[in-house]
Amino acid sequence: MSDQREHQSGDYLRKVGSLIRDARKHNGWTQAQLAESVGTSQSAINRIERGHQNVSLEMLARISEAVDSEIVSLGTAGPMHLRVVGGRRLSGSINVKTSKNAGVALLCASLLNRGRTTLRKVARIEEVNRIVEVLQSVGVRARWLNDDNDLEIVPPGRLDLANLDVEAARRTRSIIMFLGPLMHRAAEFELPYAGGCALGARTVEPHMTALRRFGLEVKATGGSYHATVDSSVSPTRPIVLTERGDTVTENVLLAAAGRDRVTVIRNASPNYMVQDLCFYLDALGVRIDGIGTTELVVHGVGAVDRDVDYAPSEDPIEAMSLITAAIVTGSQITIRRAPVEFLEIELALLEEMGLDYDRTEEYPAANGRTRLVDLTVRPSVLRAPIDKIHPMPFPGLNIDNLPFFALIAATAHGATLIHDWVYENRALYLTELTRLGANVTLLDPHRLYVEGPTHWSAAEVMCPAALRPAVVTLLAMLAAKGTSVLRNVYVINRGYEQLAERLNLLGARIGIFRDL
Repeated sequence: MSDQREHQSGDYLRKVGSLIRDARKHNGWTQAQLAESVGTSQSAINRIERGHQNVSLEMLARISEAVDSEIVSLGTAGPMHLRVVGGRRLSGSINVKTSKNAGVALLCASLLNRGRTTLRKVARIEEVNRIVEVLQSVGVRARWLNDDNDLEIVPPGRLDLANLDVEAARRTRSIIMFLGPLMHRAAEFELPYAGGCALGARTVEPHMTALRRFGLEVKATGGSYHATVDSSVSPTRPIVLTERGDTVTENVLLAAAGRDRVTVIRNASPNYMVQDLCFYLDALGVRIDGIGTTELVVHGVGAVDRDVDYAPSEDPIEAMSLITAAIVTGSQITIRRAPVEFLEIELALLEEMGLDYDRTEEYPAANGRTRLVDLTVRPSVLRAPIDKIHPMPFPGLNIDNLPFFALIAATAHGATLIHDWVYENRALYLTELTRLGANVTLLDPHRLYVEGPTHWSAAEVMCPAALRPAVVTLLAMLAAKGTSVLRNVYVINRGYEQLAERLNLLGARIGIFRDL
């Protein structure tokens, strides 16, 4: 046991040392310069970076302040903020991380499997952390296996639903996707209201309407969904979704997969996270016909008990974020492992606007099904498109990518109408770009008029409460000369893994700090 503790301590010191070394090099400092700044010797910094010396909390704090980077978070620190030195060109290449939305769907789906599920390279973000906390609270053994973010999930024979972590569940809208799998594990259960992004009144009624066909009845009272299940009830005809939503499609898939019968789902979302869920269910032995279309035929199998190893595909929304970072900073960046099937409309629109870029031949993702390419984006002079920009269900322009086009339109020559017909609040959040110099006019709750090009200027901004507008604000700060501050960035950490640190590897200068 003593040897094991020493090994774990050594691993911890090496990781801390590696973080300090990377932060020092990012600032262009030698070990001697860092040592002088924090009041120690060059040899001490050398030992710390190699993981050969214990580091006091005081020394960690001094090093963090010197390199303007939070090396380690301790306890319940206050909100995290970002300090952005903008106006810098970016360069280099970067891999797209795996999909956040696929990751949370697969975590929920793992409840269908009584065997072990191993998910590869899961996005280690706050949204995923909250779902993991909920799973652990009901008795699921969920553990990170390595630095590659492989995650192992082993459910117990019986879930302890009375012990469900309500606080963690309330902080994620994804908790709504527990309805589908839990109806196969309990005749009665309770879930707190779904939380997540502040994007307006997104009704859960389509979920309830569809799941009622499987015998699930839900009463919403006292801040919770009280669910009862009549397992004798099953759909007798195709289920037609009243909304082609991603999460409602996933919930119905999970309900259908656990019934030993064939279920037809029409007006289903064929979006990227739904496809990943279908591929995972296929690995569990659930045959699904029509993947990638709006009609899914699910051959359910009832109870599943098998060990499954699955790799979710890369995130097209993160890929679009990185494309946008290159555009707004006038940089050449290579974005590797971009899921092109879910970016083709966006790329076609950017070509029309004048984007100069190359793409490689397609190659398969680790799941063997999703098509990937590497994209090299070069500095370009963009023109506003002739028509308005608006989202559509897949294969149209993704609703989550629309905010990036508001920022791109602000860099382009001319005027662009952005029509966000899905959410009633998000257009309002995007007007925060005016704080950084953009000419953005809110026409009504769903439409923005953006005129460019923009002369960006640094500012201090409170982070928008919605994920994509928050990232758009951060990317605009990269283009603004001077030092900007983005306050309380939890919402970004909810959907992106180490975004600031990864942009820094491309030449950005983003520091993390907290209020004292």
